[in-house]
Amino acid sequence: MVNKKLIYIICISLMVNTLMNAQDKKSDKAKKEFDTYSYIPAIEAYEALIEKGYSEEDIYKNLGDANYQNANYSEAANWFKKLFELNDATIEANYLYLYAQSLKSTKDYNAAALWMDRYETAKNAEERAKKSIANPDYLDQIESLSGRYDIKSLSINSEASDFAPAFMGEELVFSTARDSGTVTKFVHTWNNKPFTNLYRATETSEGDFGNPTKLSSLNKKTHETSAVFTKDGSTVYFTRNNSVNGKFSRDNQGVSRLKIYRANLNDGNWTNIVELPFNSDEYSAAHPTLSPDERSLYFASDMPGTHGASDIFVVEINENGNFGVPKNLGNTVNTEGRETFPFVTDTNVLYFASDGHPGLGGLDVFATKLDDMDNLYVVNTGKPVNSELDDFSFIINSETRKGFFASNREGGQGSDDIYAFTENEPIDLICNTIVSGIVKDEKDGLPLVGARVALVNIKDETLSEVITNADGSFVMDGDCRDGDYKLIAVAEGYNRSEVDFTSVDANDNTGIEILLAKVLQEAPVGTDLAYFLNLNPVYFDLDKSNIRADAATTLTAVIGYLKEFPNMKIQVQSHTDVRASKWYNNRLSDRRAKSTVAYLIENGISESRIKGKGFGESKLANDCTSVEKCSDKEHEKNRRSEFIVME
Repeated sequence: MVNKKLIYIICISLMVNTLMNAQDKKSDKAKKEFDTYSYIPAIEAYEALIEKGYSEEDIYKNLGDANYQNANYSEAANWFKKLFELNDATIEANYLYLYAQSLKSTKDYNAAALWMDRYETAKNAEERAKKSIANPDYLDQIESLSGRYDIKSLSINSEASDFAPAFMGEELVFSTARDSGTVTKFVHTWNNKPFTNLYRATETSEGDFGNPTKLSSLNKKTHETSAVFTKDGSTVYFTRNNSVNGKFSRDNQGVSRLKIYRANLNDGNWTNIVELPFNSDEYSAAHPTLSPDERSLYFASDMPGTHGASDIFVVEINENGNFGVPKNLGNTVNTEGRETFPFVTDTNVLYFASDGHPGLGGLDVFATKLDDMDNLYVVNTGKPVNSELDDFSFIINSETRKGFFASNREGGQGSDDIYAFTENEPIDLICNTIVSGIVKDEKDGLPLVGARVALVNIKDETLSEVITNADGSFVMDGDCRDGDYKLIAVAEGYNRSEVDFTSVDANDNTGIEILLAKVLQEAPVGTDLAYFLNLNPVYFDLDKSNIRADAATTLTAVIGYLKEFPNMKIQVQSHTDVRASKWYNNRLSDRRAKSTVAYLIENGISESRIKGKGFGESKLANDCTSVEKCSDKEHEKNRRSEFIVME
């Protein structure tokens, strides 16, 4: 009896171990497919495990992610929902974001906003979270930008994926998977779709495009997509998988990365096909587009220095045809999500697709003017170009206002279709932002009329300055650049006060309240009032003695303070840097003292209460004892006026 029981236990143990080993092998196989971007086989393998009753955290994560990467947003939302229903799951913040984006694509915007809030709490340093949370009315803004396009589907669309339209003279070049699905080895396991080739089509008399034919000299047994042609038609840049002799070349993870190639047109054939020098076997570079002067190439990549899944980069094309070092366009354009498919118009407007900026769901098309790279302003192009699914590879002719884009929206012929459009109203890419609020007395809450409010950036540069109205309110122009700013308010009889705020996506910053406290303490003899009131000194330009505009904030506060203490007397002590002779600097500092004193007298301070004296270069504020030793910014700290309490 004992032996039979022992044999039974051993058999059960062997069966359990066998089942566990089988599960482990299936899980390992599914994970291997997922890690090598073979998403369709990974989905099939994970779903097979689900059918057998398995419900593990990694299965739900990878099922959600794989479906998201294939734009199956409804399925992605379903698996992410199951993930978050698990008890004690360790969930990275990124899955909160992917779930929120998936919910957007199912038009469940209220739930999407809730999960975006949770994502922002979990990882509030990310730019894409800041952009969404700081702009809760983004759907209304998108709606206000909508309706500017008439769109129609093209007859060249097939049941396969058709996307990445490009201008080639009067013809349209595009990428399609229509002709390679019959051979299994040419099927791409990312999305189970055939590999793509480049085709060309001619415009019909009805304004459609027909007669699609291969650009045969460019196509190999790999992906070819996303072409851009020079204006003279002699050169093309396009995307292709990493390959050797027309066959796939993979990295150590088994992934064939995307690369950008260049080719020249000779006797009707594309020849001299070479890959660009900044390509790599370890990352992808794809979707090239040219600047209006064809001296810069923009593209998408996940190369080192990328903020998110993929970013937009730019690289200079030198006179000799060589290339400079690629530069990331920065986090105004790029987010922790996907930025891809750039296109630059003849008027230097960059269009690109992104799922990191606030949009309708999936990839949306955005635009920004590239004329001022330090002041980029990104705008959603609105409906009907954008939808709840993926909308991308947008191109437009700046003169005719006609163009094309691709989308996997409902109602199409296949997974991705190309749509033609006419732009009836130009997109507004001029940034107009407002900063507004009210200045009040800290104690009684009454509004303060005549207070001076300055908008200052992180470099302490004054961008705008206004005086409060009779009701204490103020309105001024804001800065379009994302970043941290502060408002500095001063008023007669009050201490200076600051309020910090962050500007995101060129949104208005309104309703800001600044509270000022009345001056209560009398500065002791020998004190510099600028230092005592936490103000900047009054600075002067090189070899100048006139009062600069940026000195108004300090002078207003000093004047108000002196009026609060009518018996106080001060000496204005003015100084220079070392960049002249001592004799000349003594005379220059005297002129600076006189102009400062004159300003105070003109603004109501009795002449009997103010003396002025120049000290030349004898009292430097720092160690800038020679011209070569310091920068101009450091020398400026010595070109100053101070307000010393004498009695």
